[in-house]
Amino acid sequence: MNEASQWIAVWAAGLFSGAALYVSLVEHPARMQCGTLLAATEFGPSYQRGAAMQATLAVVGTLAGVITGLAHRSTAWLTGSLLLFLVVPFTLIVIFPTNHKLLDATLDKSSPEAHRLLVRWGRLHEVRTVLGLGAFIVFVLASRRA
Repeated sequence: MNEASQWIAVWAAGLFSGAALYVSLVEHPARMQCGTLLAATEFGPSYQRGAAMQATLAVVGTLAGVITGLAHRSTAWLTGSLLLFLVVPFTLIVIFPTNHKLLDATLDKSSPEAHRLLVRWGRLHEVRTVLGLGAFIVFVLASRRA
């Protein structure tokens, strides 16, 4: 069970951080190069598809990391779990208001406001990426010690 929880934590954090890194370095910049109207239009479907996957990976990775951390009495596993968990409240408290404005049907998708919201969303998403990468690195290093 313990090896399984280690593997699941590393796997979930790796997938989460890889997806987040792709969005931050590839998808969102490409979206923005297409102009505000297209970027704001594409944001909704992209966000809806990515949100369920990334939320699941963050929760599964956090739980598996906590199980491993408690079983090993390891602060490294618990620290990685905390980093990955922080993605959830950060998203709910900090990013969701921007998401809701971008998804609002009354938003003029070609407006300077839409552009400003997209730029803000990209910066906020970079925080999620850093947290996910931090968790993944901590989990990988901790797994080498176990």
